[in-house]
Parts: sequence; C-alpha cells; structure tokens
Amino acid sequence: MKNAMLNRHRYAPVAWLIVIALSVFTLTRLLLLFSFYNEIRPSLGSFFTALLTGFGYDLITVFFVALPLALHIAFTSEWIYSRYGRWVMIALFAAGLFVIFFTGLIPKEFNKHLPLIFGSYILLRLLIFLLLLYKGHAFRLRWRATVLQGWLLIFVFLLLFNAVSEWFFWAEFSGRYNFIAVDYLVYTHEVIGNIRESYPVGWLIAITALVAGAITWLLRSAYRSSVTMPATWRTHIIAALILFGLPALSVMAGDPGWKNISKDNYTQELGANGFYEFVRAFEQNELDFYRYYETMPDKEAMKLVRDKLTTPYTTWSSDPMSLERTIQYPGAEQKMNVVLISVESLSADFMGSFGNDKGLTPELDSLGARGILFRGMYASGTRTVRGLESLSLALPPTPGQSIVKRPGNENLFSLGSIFRSKGYITQYLYGGYGYFDNMNYFFSHNDYEVIDRSALRSDEIHYANIWGVADEDLFTLALRTFDQNYAAGKPFFSHVMTVSNHRPYTYPEGRIDIPPTAHSRDGAVKYTDYAIGDFIRRASSHPWFKNTLFVIVADHCASSAGKSALPPKGYHIPLIFFAPGHIAPTVDDKLMAQIDIAPSILGFLNFDYKSRFFGQDIFHIPENAERRAFISTYQGLGFLRDSLLVVQSPVKKIQVYRPDFKSSQAQEVPRVDSLVREAMAFYQTAAWVIREGKYKIR
Repeated sequence: MKNAMLNRHRYAPVAWLIVIALSVFTLTRLLLLFSFYNEIRPSLGSFFTALLTGFGYDLITVFFVALPLALHIAFTSEWIYSRYGRWVMIALFAAGLFVIFFTGLIPKEFNKHLPLIFGSYILLRLLIFLLLLYKGHAFRLRWRATVLQGWLLIFVFLLLFNAVSEWFFWAEFSGRYNFIAVDYLVYTHEVIGNIRESYPVGWLIAITALVAGAITWLLRSAYRSSVTMPATWRTHIIAALILFGLPALSVMAGDPGWKNISKDNYTQELGANGFYEFVRAFEQNELDFYRYYETMPDKEAMKLVRDKLTTPYTTWSSDPMSLERTIQYPGAEQKMNVVLISVESLSADFMGSFGNDKGLTPELDSLGARGILFRGMYASGTRTVRGLESLSLALPPTPGQSIVKRPGNENLFSLGSIFRSKGYITQYLYGGYGYFDNMNYFFSHNDYEVIDRSALRSDEIHYANIWGVADEDLFTLALRTFDQNYAAGKPFFSHVMTVSNHRPYTYPEGRIDIPPTAHSRDGAVKYTDYAIGDFIRRASSHPWFKNTLFVIVADHCASSAGKSALPPKGYHIPLIFFAPGHIAPTVDDKLMAQIDIAPSILGFLNFDYKSRFFGQDIFHIPENAERRAFISTYQGLGFLRDSLLVVQSPVKKIQVYRPDFKSSQAQEVPRVDSLVREAMAFYQTAAWVIREGKYKIR
C-alpha cells in the first residue's frame, strides 16, 4: 500500500497532464462544433461519431504528449550526486564537450553555430549540476519542484495555445491541421508575420499564459509531492510499459482511419485530433499512388490517356509508353508576347460576371467583356504551389505535395521550356521573396528566370506586408521588365504571381472605397482588381502592348471547404484571355481544367511543338469534344466530366458523385465504369511519368 501511494505521488504530474490534455482536446472539439455550427450542422449521430472517434485519437496523442514529462521524472535521481555518481556525471559532461568541439561530429558546414549552441547547452547543464551538488539535498528538492513546475507550465500553455491555433486554422481552412500547417512551419518568417498582422497575438499569448499559470498553480501540491517521493523499479517499469507501449503500438498499427467512419467531411475533421493530424501530414508529404490508390495496368492507362488526348493535329511517338507527340496546326505561328497573371485566391464568385453583386471586380469584369471569359474553369488544388504546378507543367495533381516543392523537380517539360525553344525570354515574377514555397529553385531549374521583390527599388514600393509588395508595385516591376525585354528585341513569356489578396488583406490607402484597416477579403479582392486594371491601362501606352496576349487566372479559390470533401464550387475560378485587336469578345461556359491553360495558350499562338502536356488545347478541339477538369486535395483526387465527379481516395477507394455546382453538396451515385477508368488512367499516368522520369526533358 505504501509503495502504491509513493507511485501515485511520483507520477501525479504526468497523470494530471493526461487529464488536462484530454480535457483540452475534448473542449477544443466542442468549441469548433459550436463556433462553426452553421457551417458543420452535424446530425446527432454525426456528433456522437465525432466525439467517439475523437476520443480514440486523443488517447493515442496524449501519451506522446505526456512522455517527455514522464521521462524527466523517471530520470530524476539522487544517485548522480553520490560519491561515485558525481564523477561519472562529470566524465560524461567532459566527454560530450570533447565530442562537440574536437571531433567534428556536428558538421560546421551545415550551420557554423551548431557546435557552439550544443556545447553551450552541455556547459550550462554542467554548471547547474555543480551548483546542485554544492548546495545540497534541500536546495535540490526546491530546484526540482521549480523545474517540474516550469515543465508543466510549458506543456499546459502549449496545449491551450494549440487549441486557440486550431480554432483560427479551422476558421481559415475549415479543417484540422494538414499539409498547409506543415508547410507554414518551414516558412516561419512569412507565417509569423502574417499571424501578427492578422490577429491580436500579444493578447492571445498573454491570456493563454495567464490561464496556463493558474492551472499550474492549482497543481502545485502534485509537483511538490512528486520531487519528495522516491519510486521503485516496479514504478518505472509500469510507467515505461504504459507510456512507451501505447505510442509504440499506435505507430506500428499506423493510422487506424477511425475518422473515415463518416462520409461527412466536417464530421471527419471534427473527429480528428490536431496534433495527430499534424504529424500525419508531416509523414505523408508524398503518397505512393500505386500503394494507396486503385490502379490498372500501366500500358492500359497510357493507351487510354493517349486516346483521350488525340486530335487531328497530333502525331504520336512510336513508343507506346510515351506521352510525347508532335502538335502541328495549319497556318503561321503568331510570335506574340504572353503575360500570364496568376491571381492569389480569386474565387469565381467574387466577380460580377459570375453573379456577385458587391461590385468588387469592375476591372476584371470589363476585361472579360472585351476578351474571352471562360466561365467553366476549375483549379487543380487549394494552394498556390498547386496552381503554379498546373500552369507551368499542365500536369494533373498527384497525391501528396506539389511537384514545385518535391525533390528531383528539375528539367521538367514546362510551358517555359516551349517558349524558350521558340526564342522567347521566359520569366517568373513574384511579389514576395522567391525562396518561399521553393519558387526560386523550381522555376529557375525549369526554363524560367526568377524575378522577385528584391528587384524593386525602395522608392518603387508603396506598401508591403509579410507576403510581399502591393500588387501595383509588382506590376511596376513587371512593366520595367517587359520594357527591357522589348529593348532586347525578343518576344517574352512572363508569368506574374500576385500576393495582395491574402490575409491580412492590407494594401495602400486611397486606392479603393474599402479602407485597408478593415482587413477584409472583399477589400483585398477589390484592391487586386484595381491593381490589374491599373496595370493594363499603364501597359497600353507601351510599344509591346499591341502584340501581347494577357491571360488572367486564379491560382486557387479563397476557400475549398464544404460538406463534401471535393466540392466543385470550392475550385471554380475565372479565366480571361485579353488581347485587343486579336480577340473578339466571347464567353465560353464549357468545362475546363487549369492544366488546359498552357496548351491553350500555345494553341492560340498556333505554335508547332512537341508536347507531353496532359491538358487540352480548347481552341483546336471539336465543338462536341469531351471536356474534363481535375480538382484535388493532398489525398483526394477528383475528376469532373459530364456533370459527374469521380473521387479517388487512399486505401484504393473510388466514389462517384453528382455534385451541385452552386453549393458544396454532392449526391453519391453508382459507378460509371468508363468515367472511373478515365479518371484512374489520367491520375495513374501522371504519377507514372513523374516516378519514371518521363516528364524530364534532359
């Protein structure tokens, strides 16, 4: 009985941390439910399903959370201050310092400060050890209680702050942490700056710290008792079995997939655990298509794709496992300049041309009325990098991370490579710093010259936030660059990526009737629209303007959330071809994929070239030809055709839906074999050409 009491006292802080973590996880789930109830609207069954599956994920996660604290308690020992133990510890500290400073185990080439950082830490621990040795047992108990209190304070603060972060993440992305959260940790400068500019971070941290401090103070008897009570070996063994055994079993078992018990995407997300989903997203940066998705023989898939991409102007390679084909159009090529503007987060329903009555996009609506307005365009994904991938490579989205951010993404068949082979200057212009999202590396290794905000003089920047300069300043840089291209006597293809339509939604004063202090999405959309219209007006006075095709498209929508995992409405974006004197005003309402833009630009120019693109040139296909589109998350692969949506998911799952294109609802229908096989073939072939290096040109 006495040993049992000692055991409980010894690990009481761990037990309390487990209770607090489970409570915070459950309260977070309830907070998300009630805060976004109008969006989620679960049935009673869905509510209890989310609670039950959520508790399972919480239980797995909580043991990982508690493990560091348990290890700290387990390895707290008086033996190290004994007659022999003290010399063992001093020898270990000395050995550690020797290894760090004299063996080169930590390479300075990676970071010259790392040896100093690690060495300073070991030296600090040695000094603390010597202080505790000198001060004696009573002082050591007070020290240990203070340290344990600090550990608890940190853990409780992180649990609470994570709950707050999850609320804001859901408000932005309508779900738990995913690849976006993982990506954002890599780019801490932009992300922390964006958060500071968007939310009252100081107050949030202060309030969270006060609550964490109060909870820690209420538990003071637990950590004081813990440091005074010894533990038996049996205690340590039982604690180790529980705290190491359960996490180890969960790792070996893999993701149990409990949240997939519901077909409602919101219920699945509600039933997840933020910590768990973050680690899962980090681990699944790429997914092996052949392992997780239903497949067919590669030869069969390739043949089907080749058949679907065949036109009267196509001559295929003799290799049946190659997508390379020669495209030859009748008539002469048009060596026009091309300016491709990809606009940050511009959903179609922001535009008056698509029914919006707020007057947010008068400039874009005017350009669409004077050019070709494509009303059936769908983005490939939900992130800028996925849009850049589609616009530059014309490749269906493959599961996992965008190719823009994957290793081995050099020398790919790209729109830039085609224009460069035609003698064009090819460029990628970005309003932020090009290292973000690996843009510098990807574009510079795929036949583009990268030009970012660092090319602007300080007097050319009217406004900038953490993401980049105001769009009007980016277009100032673009105009100067295009003038230089023209002076060089070469045609140019320039891809311009805007940044202003992004949280914190700030922009220069006095441009539009919505002040930047409102921090509203409507204001950011209207400012971006203003900047594009201003750019076109300024460009019209330049000598290269009359021989230039302007292509304006969104990279993705402002939000892709809905009751179904892949609601087409969340991928619906505008596309405009504008070239005064070359284009008659037209509206195209037919279905179109973001990957169709690259071959359509080349088709508009009547270029003859060798292609590997998966997209269609919509200017040279028959009037009654099948139109298709590709939409995706990092795991869900959607294929739109004939008003039906095929969704391929991991664990070799395929479902067919009849979506409501005006809402986020979708009704599941029986599989249509020909449609499913076409969807499988396109996605599988895309994964195959990347895996086998068949999309590389050198």
